[in-house]
Amino acid sequence: MDVERAEGVYIYDTNGKRYTDLISGIAVNNLGHRHPRVTDAIKQQVDKYLHVIPYGEFVQAPQVALAQKLQELLPDGLDSSYFVNSGTEANEGALKLAKRYTGRSELISCQKSYHGSTHGALSVSGNEEKKHHVRPLLPDVHFMRFGEVADLHMISSRTAAVIIEPIQGDAGVRIPSQAYMKALRERCTETGALLIFDEIQTGSGRTGALFAFMDMEVRPDILTTAKAFGGGMPMGVFISSKEIMQSLSHDPVLGHITTFGGHPVCCAAALANLEVLTEGDLIKNVESKGALFEELLAHSKVKEIRRKGMMMAIELENPEQVIRMVDRCMDLGVIIFYFLSTRNAFRVQPPLTISEAETREACAVISTALDEL
Repeated sequence: MDVERAEGVYIYDTNGKRYTDLISGIAVNNLGHRHPRVTDAIKQQVDKYLHVIPYGEFVQAPQVALAQKLQELLPDGLDSSYFVNSGTEANEGALKLAKRYTGRSELISCQKSYHGSTHGALSVSGNEEKKHHVRPLLPDVHFMRFGEVADLHMISSRTAAVIIEPIQGDAGVRIPSQAYMKALRERCTETGALLIFDEIQTGSGRTGALFAFMDMEVRPDILTTAKAFGGGMPMGVFISSKEIMQSLSHDPVLGHITTFGGHPVCCAAALANLEVLTEGDLIKNVESKGALFEELLAHSKVKEIRRKGMMMAIELENPEQVIRMVDRCMDLGVIIFYFLSTRNAFRVQPPLTISEAETREACAVISTALDEL
């Protein structure tokens, strides 16, 4: 598609054809495309200043306001934010912070996980196909089965951190039990390992809470998020306690640095995005909107729908059917998409702002494509 413009839940090509975006730019445009509050904030900041100096050297109001807003919204122990440019960079910072604070080297992740494509983030991702051509990667990284309490014994006094998605995204929306998450938290506390929650896909209201962990009665030691965090602008953050974060301030000084992280325009957009998400009933309505999708997409060709809020995996018989569905829906003006590691399912992650009428129209198109399989 040759994109001309985008507005709300729609993308228009240069021929004037309209497409309903049911993947939100891969979980980025949770407020839809070009939300007016976000674009207004961008325009206002552009008229003041863009980049002035690498992050942290001067006080810049958009950075301060965004950090204060996060501190208001998050529980105690998640009160110090470090702004970066992307999700993979947020995870790099989190891994580095955990090793620096604990003085340990071992990192534990989960099979079938995805945390990014840079060397460190890729090292803790569970997709071997993406990794084997670029080895060696980080040493002392080990993988446990996601959701299996029996594997938690792998976490020990050698472990700097466990990095985990509270809901696995690229694995096809895999949702753990509450008992598993509590046992994971207890094991990390017992061994002194830091618990990192990668909420790059699950954050910003996607699952029906501002962050997925808020529905799990479990708090991480380090939280990472990106994608929808910037309201369509490139923005990520890793968040921890002031005590833990302070370990990056000395020995060496400037233990973590970034040139463009905390870009003032991106911070202004992210603040407006957070304000819209947390005002009114937008996030409260996510679960009911997701339930409507699940109802409308029930079909004889669908083997399973895995869903939390408006984060959905629609499983079919085989990868060939998924390819046909993605292509046919695109022809019919609806955008669905693949998972990197789950080839027999397609993803549906609509803007949280989608209306009932827009939902019904898009699902009717998907049903037509399913009928044709």
